[in-house]
Amino acid sequence: MFNRKKSKEPKIKKLRFQTFRDAYKVTRSVKPWITTALIITFIAVLAIGIAVGFLLNRPIYAGFVSTPLALLASMFLFTRVAGSAAYANIEGQMGAGASVLMAIRKGWTTTPAVAVNRQQDMVHRSVGRAGIVLTGEGGFAVRQMLQDEKRKAERFAPGVPITEVLVGDGEGQVPIRKLQKHLAKLPKKLSPHQMREVRARLKAVGGMSMPIPKGPMPKGIKIR
Repeated sequence: MFNRKKSKEPKIKKLRFQTFRDAYKVTRSVKPWITTALIITFIAVLAIGIAVGFLLNRPIYAGFVSTPLALLASMFLFTRVAGSAAYANIEGQMGAGASVLMAIRKGWTTTPAVAVNRQQDMVHRSVGRAGIVLTGEGGFAVRQMLQDEKRKAERFAPGVPITEVLVGDGEGQVPIRKLQKHLAKLPKKLSPHQMREVRARLKAVGGMSMPIPKGPMPKGIKIR
């Protein structure tokens, strides 16, 4: 039992390193200045800490304390920049909204591209405690597609709250970088049992296979 846990540790560390590496590559491709910013942040925090140490006549002790603080500040900056870079990397790509929705780990189940037309407008269906959320990506035609999917959802899950979301930067639309937060703020109207029942009913409806943009999602980036 102990050996199994011990053997898993290198794999977990390797997976974390790969996640960090992939996030760094994506961030650097969108924001080339990230390396310089991280170095400057680390040096600045460390220098401030050592300067305070000189004032207290404990520069060596201050250096030991300031080093992890400098690392923490650098990683905090990286996670913030990496999040916006990840959104910028997939924004405008086919299925970007589905990729963001499927990155929500708890409370939501998303079926991507339950409806797609020739112009690659598409509708994704998510089920959570807030009920059914239909998310549309595309042009003017996607509004009619949302209505069609709403009628279909009402037929399979009558009485369940249905929310329509249109991804975009226009009036009444939700920017893709705010999509996860928008769903998180929706009021919870279903019990866990009701939510599972709705998922089971809609599972028979299915969806369509579609390509999902590659790259780390902001919600999935965890750096320790």
